[in-house]
Amino acid sequence: MPTAAARQHTRTVFHQVPVLPVVAPLALVALAVLLWRLHRRAALTLPRAALATALCVYGAGIVANTIFPIFLDKPSSDAPWSAHLALVPIAGYEVDDALMNIAVFIPLGIMLPLLTGRLSWWRTVLIATAVSLGIEVTQYVTAHLLGGGHLADINDFLFNVLGGALGYAVLAGLTRVPWLAGLVRRFSFRSEALDRPASPVAPGSPVLTSPSPSPR
Repeated sequence: MPTAAARQHTRTVFHQVPVLPVVAPLALVALAVLLWRLHRRAALTLPRAALATALCVYGAGIVANTIFPIFLDKPSSDAPWSAHLALVPIAGYEVDDALMNIAVFIPLGIMLPLLTGRLSWWRTVLIATAVSLGIEVTQYVTAHLLGGGHLADINDFLFNVLGGALGYAVLAGLTRVPWLAGLVRRFSFRSEALDRPASPVAPGSPVLTSPSPSPR
């Protein structure tokens, strides 16, 4: 006969929203859309397909590790609104957690300019801010409505945004090295025709365009 602890474990697992059946199809759909858009523009290459795959795997990992687990057992209705919310910066926040949250968003800061061909620092930070805020809000909502297993933390938000900014800085540094800049351009989603800037570029913005061929 199973023990009380075993019965509780079985009950929790049974009422937990499965991760793979939710995340994997979403990632595959996103990948199919990205590849289709590249193919439609006649811009589908192996490096760009690799970037699209990396982006979808990255996004699936973010969702799986920040939104899940979600339990179907509704939390107690008398829980205060602040039960799953941490709004005090730095206090009691571990260095390991800060470094992890920075590292998690560095790839986002690198991939965003590659997806658009050119993206300014402030727009990269703005998108990283929106993504991190969306994660924290979802964690808070699921914790109260669906029994989510995470805490919405202002520190996670701040260090995520810092990671996105650092990722942009890494890419900007790579584009300043001639032979690395050429390699980076191969992964950019923008074709030559779409890459030609219509307006002046802000200083320090990574330029991911391919050079125009010289006249013969």
